[in-house]
Amino acid sequence: MRGKLEAAINVQRRYEADAAHELRTPVAGLRAQLEEARLNRAEIDLDSLLERALSDVNRLQAIIEDLHLLCELQEAARLVEPVPVDLAEVARAQVPRCVGRHEVKVESEPGLIVSSVPARLGRLLAELLDNAQRHARFLVRVEIRRAGDLGELVISDDGPGIPAHERERVFGRFTRLDDARSRDRGGTGLGLAIVRNIAEMYGGSVHAEEAAGGGGALVVRLPLAHPAAPG
Repeated sequence: MRGKLEAAINVQRRYEADAAHELRTPVAGLRAQLEEARLNRAEIDLDSLLERALSDVNRLQAIIEDLHLLCELQEAARLVEPVPVDLAEVARAQVPRCVGRHEVKVESEPGLIVSSVPARLGRLLAELLDNAQRHARFLVRVEIRRAGDLGELVISDDGPGIPAHERERVFGRFTRLDDARSRDRGGTGLGLAIVRNIAEMYGGSVHAEEAAGGGGALVVRLPLAHPAAPG
């Protein structure tokens, strides 16, 4: 018991240190820009300064909002009653909102009902789509299908993929990998941690694998509210 408690404390300490580091970086950028402007007022390009400062502020805001959501998810499991949700309807609502450079193709099996909170399931899908858009070369795929008594949601891209030995680590908070897929392209480093929290909140799971034809795939499985009757 003592060993488990110490391990949990160490995990929490690492998380707090990672969060502090992620918040410190844009703050340091803001300070450097403002100090430079104060020292070189006559030479500073005000428009450029404002654009860079706003970019750092936007990153700070995104990180803080995602950290707040991760805290909220723990309470939501107890306070918000899940309702029947059609996975295909969530996809139809969320995919058009996905802003990205790449085409999104959807293949969905109708009538796959899970017990969840629609807004949370929408956020889960939004995070997966955002992740796929950042790493795709040309195409993102959304597949919704039955897997026994589970509804399966697969978001894949035709990007560089995720190395097999890193496929569990990507769900950690503020994870940074070494290959091309891991380079920060606007994410907060918390998106896949949010996905895992939401999936597990409703009795589900999420894992990474190689997409058919190459690239990365993230697979969410949730218990169906109406499992198939035994054959």
